[in-house]
Amino acid sequence: MTVITGSTPIKPEREWSIGWTDVGPFVALVTLMAIGFAINPDFLSATNLSNVITRSAFIAIIAVGATFVISSGGLDLSVGSMAAFITGITIMFMNRMAPDWGVSAIPAGMVVAIVVGLFCGLMNGLIVTVGKIEPFIATLGTMGIFRALITYMSDGGTIPIDRSLRDAYRPVYFGTVAGIPIPILISLAVAVVASFILYKMKYGRKCAAVGANEDVARYSGISTVKTRTIAYAIQGACVAIAAICYVPRLGAATPTTGVLWELQVITAVVIGGRRFAAARVMSGERSQVR
Repeated sequence: MTVITGSTPIKPEREWSIGWTDVGPFVALVTLMAIGFAINPDFLSATNLSNVITRSAFIAIIAVGATFVISSGGLDLSVGSMAAFITGITIMFMNRMAPDWGVSAIPAGMVVAIVVGLFCGLMNGLIVTVGKIEPFIATLGTMGIFRALITYMSDGGTIPIDRSLRDAYRPVYFGTVAGIPIPILISLAVAVVASFILYKMKYGRKCAAVGANEDVARYSGISTVKTRTIAYAIQGACVAIAAICYVPRLGAATPTTGVLWELQVITAVVIGGRRFAAARVMSGERSQVR
């Protein structure tokens, strides 16, 4: 519908249009599911789909945090190594506390994981914003640091969770609520909270403004340093939540935990609609994203 003023038609401010870039990922998903079903009819069984989605919950949770970072014009390549480091710290803390605290060491370990995740994300953010180092270079460096730390902590082997805690911690990954695996519920809860922050709160608008044009955002009174630093802290918290869910899956942390997760996370965010911001970060451009 258009509004006629004189002889010049004025189109409405918003027009809903769906292009190939919007439906392409869904078409690809349906195609892959059809191929999987053709190869093995059990591929689309409820059990298999639940298993696949549960195994993808870690990437989904971390991708939520990466959305904030990429929306603000940043990039984090350290999420996989960070997840391994946080997992190792969490297991070591719980093992240390288990003889005295018993199963109470599990919730305490979860708190420690969140604190460590926030600290790691904050460190990345400060290196990028205060240190003024390009996100690609800064997080590539911290990726190596986190991976070296978990290798040192595990002495190149594994850090297994204490046997007395395994059964109590197991439901965090293998448990269900109303038939839905707990990791899926956690990832949905994280996505809902993040969506509210990103689309309904002032910080979300500031984040998008900084990512679209840093100079315009600064002239508008938005602190780009604070906005981006908080985005990295949110990323760290999401990595910690993913690590908490990951611990009972294998019951151990190793130097190979989280390898290549960063590529899967960036891919998920780009497919989710943040491709322009991601491309701008990778190319180092500072022009406005249109």
